[in-house]
Amino acid sequence: MLRISLRVILAGGVSLVACASADANTDSASRALVPHRAIYDLKLKDASERSGIEGMVGRMVYEFTGSPCTGFSTNFRLVTKINTGEETRLSDQQTTTFEDMAARQFHFETKSFTDEQLDKQISGEASVAENGVKVEITQPDGREVDLPASVFPTGHMLDVIQNAKDGKNFFEARVFDGSEDGDQALLTTTVIGKQQEPEKGDVDADKAGEFSRAPFWPVTIAYFNETAQGDPTPVYNMSFKLYENGVTRDLTMEYGDFVLSGSLTRLELLKQQDPCPAPAK
Repeated sequence: MLRISLRVILAGGVSLVACASADANTDSASRALVPHRAIYDLKLKDASERSGIEGMVGRMVYEFTGSPCTGFSTNFRLVTKINTGEETRLSDQQTTTFEDMAARQFHFETKSFTDEQLDKQISGEASVAENGVKVEITQPDGREVDLPASVFPTGHMLDVIQNAKDGKNFFEARVFDGSEDGDQALLTTTVIGKQQEPEKGDVDADKAGEFSRAPFWPVTIAYFNETAQGDPTPVYNMSFKLYENGVTRDLTMEYGDFVLSGSLTRLELLKQQDPCPAPAK
């Protein structure tokens, strides 16, 4: 699961998966997450006149490796071509993250290119502190930010999976993922549907390889700015089909003025480099 910020699509900025909490249930669930490389084709599903977008296509490559005892790493690249009717712009986003579960630390680094020119670079470290999350941003400027208690993305992913297993269809959380300028967390609301079986003729499911017939949960996550007043509207909605092992497919990303769809075109399972020892009975 990953969140793609509006800045990524229109110029640069991003988020990603790479962290997990440390209680026993979460540790057991995180062992079920499979290392994998997934490729998604993106296309414009809908756009208002106000968006100024006439066409958009792209490709997203997401690689997830590691284990709860060695930490989780991700490598992510998103390339989009945007047609405004007056010009075509190429955006290239490259992000790496690493989560040290034992230390409860999260490293993030993002490079954003527009028309092959580097226009932004963000890197930093986040760690769980006594009263929240402390973020140390190393690029583009050295500064520290204190945020309220938040979970990191894979920790949030595991919470989604656990809630789905428990039959809970709604919960809220504050998530820090290093996106935008790396200095804010977002409030989220997650809605989980009942577990389903793939329908016949589901092309996106067929791309999931050995999981093509596995059951999944339909999930929708809405992200809100912390500072929003009154009855805020989400800055971003993401819907997808989620497997128990953390693989996602059939993405829909809503940014208000436009909507993108993402279809899984290839899923490759990767070898676990350093599996954790089995938990003691």
